[in-house]
Amino acid sequence: MSERILLRLDNVSKSFTNHLRGAVHLPVVDKVGFDVAAGEIVILGGPSGVGKSSILRMIYGNYGIEFGKILMRSSLDSQFVDLAAVSPREVIALRRSTIGYVSQFLRAIPRVSAIDVVAQPLRERGTNADEARDLARALLTRLNLPKALFELPPATFSGGEKQRVNIARGFATSHPILLLDEPTASLDAENRAVVCAMIEEKRENGTAILGIFHDEEVRDRLGGRIVDVSTFSARKAAA
Repeated sequence: MSERILLRLDNVSKSFTNHLRGAVHLPVVDKVGFDVAAGEIVILGGPSGVGKSSILRMIYGNYGIEFGKILMRSSLDSQFVDLAAVSPREVIALRRSTIGYVSQFLRAIPRVSAIDVVAQPLRERGTNADEARDLARALLTRLNLPKALFELPPATFSGGEKQRVNIARGFATSHPILLLDEPTASLDAENRAVVCAMIEEKRENGTAILGIFHDEEVRDRLGGRIVDVSTFSARKAAA
């Protein structure tokens, strides 16, 4: 398995400083370490507040880390890059080439249609406009978004509709590493099943998948290896 690893966290630690409360130091996680291999699903487990979403945000480069390494590579033949040691410009390049991310919330862009929101990451990777929109249309159709909404900006969509646009956007590209932060939280049973099938297809195609899934049925269906984040919780250790 080790030769198939695409993502490795090595002794990663993170805390925040709350300047509104007299610079109070708020520890989050301490010495996080695990691997994710190509074609594997790893699920971050543990109760709310132990740092699961923070780990995903560190891997995506939204949060800096204080100690440790976040090693990733775009293929089994390439060299590992330490995300904690690269420039902001290189982080952006890694997001385009290596790391896909479905967050809990869609940042709706004013006046940009749902289909173009989904097509955007494809266009950024060189896909022509017509092909990108065709792929976006197919994903939105699979996720049961009403066709009447395709050309409308998603700012006024319901929570479940926004999440389906968000999922379509995250699944449109073929990043070798895919981060999923509660992708099924706002969905009904039918669309949860669709998303599970899409995740399974990514795994079969060799994607390394790291996710947070509070839905027990989803976790059971995906059958991924669970990493208990509470064992790395700095807040628990500091209590």
